[in-house]
Amino acid sequence: MHVSTTPLEGVLVIDTDFFRDERGFFIEVYHEQRFREHGLPTNFVQDNHSRSGKAVLRGFHYQDMTAPMGKLVRCTAGAILDVAVDLRVGSPTFGRYVAIELTAENMRQLWVPEGFGHAFQVLTDAAEVQYKCTGLYSPPSEGAIAWNDPDIGVDWPIKNPVLSQRDQNGMSLRQYLENPAFHYRPA
Repeated sequence: MHVSTTPLEGVLVIDTDFFRDERGFFIEVYHEQRFREHGLPTNFVQDNHSRSGKAVLRGFHYQDMTAPMGKLVRCTAGAILDVAVDLRVGSPTFGRYVAIELTAENMRQLWVPEGFGHAFQVLTDAAEVQYKCTGLYSPPSEGAIAWNDPDIGVDWPIKNPVLSQRDQNGMSLRQYLENPAFHYRPA
């Protein structure tokens, strides 16, 4: 297992050894001891699995500190552009994002801790995304930042995404600042 840092403190890329042969493949996507050795969380309480068609964009979603949630994200079919944005007011990287392509082929995972918004866009005809969560889903705690907020400035590969009503109505980063969910606390 190899863990790489990103320009956003706490957001990590996880590459795990996997084995392929004529039968298929095998990968150990979660190993408590190895995660602990790399300083990654081991307290996952919920697993989610979604399937989406090409150009679907989900996010930027987060849960506030009344029910915070970190996510360990992987793409198990197809390919996505996975994006985390720093929503911690006072952080030196507030409003900045990191984008990583996750595919069924590269088997890469992205760790998105509490304090970050998360979004992804499907790059293939369909994609399946699975993610382990450190908190339980809590509708009263959730929020959404606009996927196309100009202050964040993600250059999405597909310019006319398929969006839910909720994601069409996400707040701007400036609106988020009126009542922020997260504040930066240096390590």
